Amino acid sequence: METGPGSRHFDVTGHLKVTKDAMMKELRAHSDMNCPMDALLKILMGPWTTYILWLVTSNGPMRFGQLKKQMPTISSKMLTERLRMLEEVGIFHREQEATIPPKVTYSLTERGRDLNKVLGDLHALSIKWDCPAKCAEKKKETVKKKKLI
Repeated sequence: METGPGSRHFDVTGHLKVTKDAMMKELRAHSDMNCPMDALLKILMGPWTTYILWLVTSNGPMRFGQLKKQMPTISSKMLTERLRMLEEVGIFHREQEATIPPKVTYSLTERGRDLNKVLGDLHALSIKWDCPAKCAEKKKETVKKKKLI
């Protein structure tokens, strides 16, 4: 087993094993202020990260191609980087089956499931904020139509 800064630990099945200490170290590595809250927010606010989390939370375990289809404008490189980062900080579990081509599935770890309530609250807020905008847009369309008549 490797040790030292930036080392990765794997269990007997070859899966990345993340200890609580390693997780906190990894979180703090993303923070200039050495603060867990700052580090967590920086991870969640990374490009595409929250949306990837939302997709896996909403749909359950997903394969790379399924995620890519849901986000056609993300590059494969960026999606790979985000998935690796989420695995490294212990939010995602990566399951690889020895098939040709390899079948890789991403799912939430227990730590990732800790984010379910937060993501659910953000989803509810997005619907709440989006509705007034859509309603105002429909109202403008109705007024325009009445003026044309």
